[in-house]
Amino acid sequence: MEKREQLYEGKAKKVYLTEDPECYIVSYKDDATAFNGLKKGTIVGKGVINNKMSNLLMQKLEKEAGIPTHFVEELSDRETVVKKVSIVPLEVIIRNIAAGSFSKNYGVEEGVVFDQPTIEFSYKNDDLGDPLINDYHALALKLATPEEIETIKKYAFAVNDYLKAYWKERGVILVDFKLEYLPLLGCRDQGKARQRPLPPRPRRRRGRLCRDHGKTVIRTKN
Repeated sequence: MEKREQLYEGKAKKVYLTEDPECYIVSYKDDATAFNGLKKGTIVGKGVINNKMSNLLMQKLEKEAGIPTHFVEELSDRETVVKKVSIVPLEVIIRNIAAGSFSKNYGVEEGVVFDQPTIEFSYKNDDLGDPLINDYHALALKLATPEEIETIKKYAFAVNDYLKAYWKERGVILVDFKLEYLPLLGCRDQGKARQRPLPPRPRRRRGRLCRDHGKTVIRTKN
């Protein structure tokens, strides 16, 4: 697939047009940011890792869990073809264990395992600091429809179930993670146009590996 002019550059990636109007090429950068871009740096090889890890998990979610994603084809260590989408301006956070901002905001000791996972919505708006909102805020702001919100929740918990099991087999505890959702606009995949609603797209967040009772823990910072 031919990479054409740059359409967008964000904190972690660049997006390019292609000869297919329904597909883009994403190129992952080595830039590292925190606090909505207020703190910046460079981690050599970060873009390659993000690209490889995202593509691996997207393909597994599609093939093994039946969860649609934006993935089409990996082109190189840094570049991937993805479906053209329109982002739902909600960041969806699933938490299995208390950590980070949850512990800070609600006074819960880090490491507490929840009886069932929690789900949080943030309004995707850097100028406002991505504030936490609930379903009714999302509806009032017309960020999503009631049907989209229910679909988002269904997929979020399905992704969590799959990833918890996937990482557990590898000795890793999944603490929390963030997803973004998008209605597909019909990128051609293997010669056929595909229309599927609201697949999850993982939001790459800076995290750290911790050790807890002899197990590796993935913990993302919020």
